[in-house]
Amino acid sequence: MSRSGYTLPVFACAAAVAALHWLHDRQPLTLASIDLIEPNQIAEIPIEQVAGLSENTALAITRSDPGDNLDLTKDTPIWALVEWREEGEEAVIIQGGEGIGRQANADDQPAIYAYARRLLQENLQRMLAGKEKITVTIILPQGRSLAVRTSNSAFGVVEGLSLLGTTGISQPLSTPDQLAAFRAELQNKASRFESLVFCIGENGLDLARKLGINPEQLVKTANWLGPMLVEADVLGVKEILLFGYHGKLMKLAGGIFHTHHHLADGRREILAAHCAIAGLKSPDIQAIFDSPTAEAALKYLRSLDASTGSDWVNQVYSAIAQTIDARSQEYIQSHSQRGTEVTVCGSVLFDRDRKIIVKSETGGLLVGKLC
Repeated sequence: MSRSGYTLPVFACAAAVAALHWLHDRQPLTLASIDLIEPNQIAEIPIEQVAGLSENTALAITRSDPGDNLDLTKDTPIWALVEWREEGEEAVIIQGGEGIGRQANADDQPAIYAYARRLLQENLQRMLAGKEKITVTIILPQGRSLAVRTSNSAFGVVEGLSLLGTTGISQPLSTPDQLAAFRAELQNKASRFESLVFCIGENGLDLARKLGINPEQLVKTANWLGPMLVEADVLGVKEILLFGYHGKLMKLAGGIFHTHHHLADGRREILAAHCAIAGLKSPDIQAIFDSPTAEAALKYLRSLDASTGSDWVNQVYSAIAQTIDARSQEYIQSHSQRGTEVTVCGSVLFDRDRKIIVKSETGGLLVGKLC
């Protein structure tokens, strides 16, 4: 049985709680009790070190433990610096220090997202008395070096890691146990809704919520799109909206239904083939094929459109989206026992800035129904 752990925001919060505890009591804390909020439970997080730096400042350190997840942050230290403050209206101000990424597409704001901020705010405010105010700075000493091994830059996060997530629990995303957990969530939601939205990761879940889609209709799939589509069909779900980052979701257009990069890629071949079908010239097709990432290929297509007044992005990505729908329908049909009454699929692809690139015809209709 695979062991679950906790997401990075939980350890950041635990370190901050320990530092604030020192400022109050001048005593080190060995375990911090954190209300995870999502889910509604308490986590006991070990504190590695606590030190008072001055009368008004304390530093505490925890170490990430995501469980049996293939997570590069495993065992990385997380620091929280907490300082008393007299100025300002907010009781808790949260800052990103060294190793916390910056959102290049959001005025260089620290990449500390909604769940992490809520977790820190709620747990720390409970510890404050009267008019006490603090500034919390989260530091990931290894964040900058670890970030180069992630896809963060594809989403506009630079120079560090994100405190991203919608829950405090970190589940192993690539194990059969995790697939079983995803299937259980799907079974629950399929019993209540005829239309569901499949999101591979946290970016899709976050963007779908911001578009106004009911969170109860969102289902996280990680890389298990194939088995989740078949499960949805078995459960009688009528419509699935595939909502994802284009660099992941386009793999379905090539018939790749487990999207982990260790198993299969094919993105540049899929893009190049659709560019050729659309009528791009050979040098441009070669440039697309040679692009190091899907995001770089999209940028190249956009530069072509800007310089020539053409519409290659829409042509190419519309074709990819339609192919995703068709290949998904074929995949379901090949595994279905329901005859012609199989689950209908539509798709929406977004870029690194979380801007929608294209909706397939069916995808557009589903978005209209769901939002």
